[in-house]
Amino acid sequence: MSAREAALSRRSFSKVTDDAPGHDELLSLVAAAGRVADHSGLTPWRLIELRGDDRLVLGRAINKAEGEKGASSKPLRAPLLIAVVASIRPKHKVPEWEQEAVASGVAHMLSLLLDEAGWGVIWRTGGYTRSKAIKKAHGLKKNELLLGWLYVGGKPPRSREGHPRRIDPERFLSRMPSR
Repeated sequence: MSAREAALSRRSFSKVTDDAPGHDELLSLVAAAGRVADHSGLTPWRLIELRGDDRLVLGRAINKAEGEKGASSKPLRAPLLIAVVASIRPKHKVPEWEQEAVASGVAHMLSLLLDEAGWGVIWRTGGYTRSKAIKKAHGLKKNELLLGWLYVGGKPPRSREGHPRRIDPERFLSRMPSR
């Protein structure tokens, strides 16, 4: 499948099965995803693999961030969560927004690669992604920002078919205004 075909067929899966790629498969996909455009080769990103009880720790952190007791069941919606972290180098010639964009590019590339490998993926965020409780649960440093999580699992049999969302490129591509 070409990169264009992979992009055109990609879709988000809000419901997945309990299957997930193993650590070794994930490593090979991360190696490919890390090839995104990266000004100065900073690699201003890292990923955190959450499986099993890690998801319960995240669930407690989510509820703490939202001022609730117990654990949110949100992280249990998929067997594998991949936290996407922007590791910003402040006062570098590459602006912080660009470093965050690289981390976002890695997340998107990884979601394409996971989808192409047959896994269901959705990128989830929430208002609590930048909270102290979430930052602490993930062991983030001062210069790091959590961009969200890729929820990964098996594609349910009935959802393997379907029509990916299409956009009208004419709406989003224009020429420079004439002067």
